[in-house]
Amino acid sequence: MAFNIEMILEVYQNIQSKVDKARKIKGSPLTLSEKILYSHLWDNKLNKPYKRGADYVDFAPDRIACQDATAQMALLQFMQAGKKKVAVPTTVHCDHLIQASVGASKDLQSALNNSNEVFNFLESVSDKYGIGFWKPGAGIIHQVVLENYAFPGGMMIGTDSHTVNAGGLGMVAIGVGGADAVDVMAGMPWELKFPKLIGVKLTGKCSGWTSPKDVILKVAGILTVKGGTGAIIEYFGPGAKSMSCTGKGTICNMGAEVGATTSTFGYDESMERYLRSTGRGDIADAANEVKDYLTADPEVYNEPEKYFDQIIEINLSELMPHINGPFSPDIATPIHEMGEKAKKNEWPLKVEWGLIGSCTNSSYEDLSRAASIAQQAVDKGLMTKAEFGINPGSEQVRYTAERDGFLDVFENLNAKIFTNACGPCIGQWAREGADLQEKNSIIHSFNRNFSKRADGNPNTHAFVASPEMVAAIAISGRLDFNPIKDALINSKGEKVKLNEPTGWELPPKGFEVEDAGYLAPSKDGSNIEVNVSESSERLQLLEPFEPWDGKNILDARLLIKALGKCTTDHISMAGPWLRYRGHLDNISNNCLIGAVNAFNNKTNFIKNQLNGEYEGVPDVQRNYKKNGIDTIVVGDHNYGEGSSREHAAMEPRHLGVKVVLVKSFARIHETNLKKQGMLGITFDNESDYDLIQEDDLFDFIDLENFSPKKQLTIEIKHKDGSKDTVLANHTYNTQQIEWYKEGSALNLIKKQNKK
Repeated sequence: MAFNIEMILEVYQNIQSKVDKARKIKGSPLTLSEKILYSHLWDNKLNKPYKRGADYVDFAPDRIACQDATAQMALLQFMQAGKKKVAVPTTVHCDHLIQASVGASKDLQSALNNSNEVFNFLESVSDKYGIGFWKPGAGIIHQVVLENYAFPGGMMIGTDSHTVNAGGLGMVAIGVGGADAVDVMAGMPWELKFPKLIGVKLTGKCSGWTSPKDVILKVAGILTVKGGTGAIIEYFGPGAKSMSCTGKGTICNMGAEVGATTSTFGYDESMERYLRSTGRGDIADAANEVKDYLTADPEVYNEPEKYFDQIIEINLSELMPHINGPFSPDIATPIHEMGEKAKKNEWPLKVEWGLIGSCTNSSYEDLSRAASIAQQAVDKGLMTKAEFGINPGSEQVRYTAERDGFLDVFENLNAKIFTNACGPCIGQWAREGADLQEKNSIIHSFNRNFSKRADGNPNTHAFVASPEMVAAIAISGRLDFNPIKDALINSKGEKVKLNEPTGWELPPKGFEVEDAGYLAPSKDGSNIEVNVSESSERLQLLEPFEPWDGKNILDARLLIKALGKCTTDHISMAGPWLRYRGHLDNISNNCLIGAVNAFNNKTNFIKNQLNGEYEGVPDVQRNYKKNGIDTIVVGDHNYGEGSSREHAAMEPRHLGVKVVLVKSFARIHETNLKKQGMLGITFDNESDYDLIQEDDLFDFIDLENFSPKKQLTIEIKHKDGSKDTVLANHTYNTQQIEWYKEGSALNLIKKQNKK
């Protein structure tokens, strides 16, 4: 059964006329990305083509998806918006607050016991405001969305950077902060800078040990973690058509690791097969009626260099399996080069854990291919040298995989079957011995591998590979094991080789599930009360941020000058801190504790300029706020990379930070700062970063004239009495400056709703 079929049919009924109009106005053939963008304009008024990478455009997404960690803050904000019901179809998915420890049943019960207050809050808010609710254990948000909600040609947003997974079913699906989601929930337009377009032409066909995962691992190596910023990646070519729908989802999902706005594929037979197998034949029938509008015009793919801003070509027949890492998902290494590279860099060759799952690789196809390797190991007298863990993507996938014997195969290799949830991927992993912080290597099929992300140990070297490669390396226990050519010694002392993985694109006997875990909202939620205890440690009703006083910021102190990579994990850690995602004051105690202080190369150890002592970042900032002192955070390149978590913007805002000045921003984080009424700006001259000293004071001397495209002038006053004047750039438009003036975008929404 398809959810919201009426909405989907309406999209298809209107897409032809909207795309035809856009093609006429643009005066050229259209990419798939352009077709979806132009057919989802807020006011349907198109008079001229939009300039890529420059024009801000208002869109009308078809739906919203929120995971439980980010949903708390999104819904707390929505409760302030003055609306009785969400304006577009919205869902909440409980997948992040489930810790992986001993196995599915006990771990799930533990989560229900420990996070019951939060789950009840999310369920009651969902019930009240017309939001679909997926219970703990139902599955990982992006796998559930692919199975139930994604549809070719649609546009959706989600409060998770891996919302882009839905591109595997031909959507433009974009990760956003909670405040963006609130705009759409409240029936307002959603603003996005019109993206640039990167085309990836795929030729050949994956075979042997090479999988769709290797495509994105290769692309990450080409583009780096910031090379896709501000762009949609559109995959095409015969190689794209040869892949499964879930394989396409894998590629789109990890596109978040190159900073891409989203990734997508044109509608094809693999998508039709997936729709029908997941009970959505009515969508497939409707899509087939307009299929030419659900992929790019033929001229685009025939001469892509004319229509994309950048072209990448990959021959799948020549593509080798890759392993990416450690500590960054873009360090791409072909399997045959890993041994030498690992030794050169002194990466531990012994692999302690192999983990399969996460939103990018937890489909039935993924499990079937990994299970084929596991079964070989059993048959050939091998056991895993590393510990082994499996996270199925959804209850439907888990139930079907259990029916078809895959889980038994994994358990025969002593694998732990974790809950259908994120677990180790986001730091929700109670890994024994992680507290010892020993140097070690793990391998997983997840998407991110930043320091401390999986188990909290900064010395865990995490490597990313396909599920089948993870299984092979877990069996060998060696990072330098290449299953294409290397043999293993079995229990009888015999040399044996693993054969190439096999699997099923879709279950031969169809999907099956007893309880998928979905709760529909009440038709009328007006009588439902949502209670938040004032004494709660997990939940806290929000207080509006203060509006800007219209004056220049003078004598602002430096809170921290962050050195190097500063992701949202560094700014607002996950792991044990996830429990406070609904309590802004409590979670603010993790604000910037992972950022490296440029003046001493330490984390959470900065100078308090009021007493000269070195203290934790949140403690120092609370002291500054108590004394009415404005502060500034300075950062490096791609600041705010990674997760969409808006807490990374809300925490410094809550604690009193006024400005974030960096060399460059990751897209979502920059938007989140704007939404929360902060000043997020970049150095006009990147080398000015080096001018900033530990005891500096900052005067923003022309902020009173804050306006679009006008640089800001900052006077930096050093302790020795000398000064430097630097220029800063910003991307605020007129609407976004209004957010800043009002103190936040939400403040502006509330003000408008009162009229």
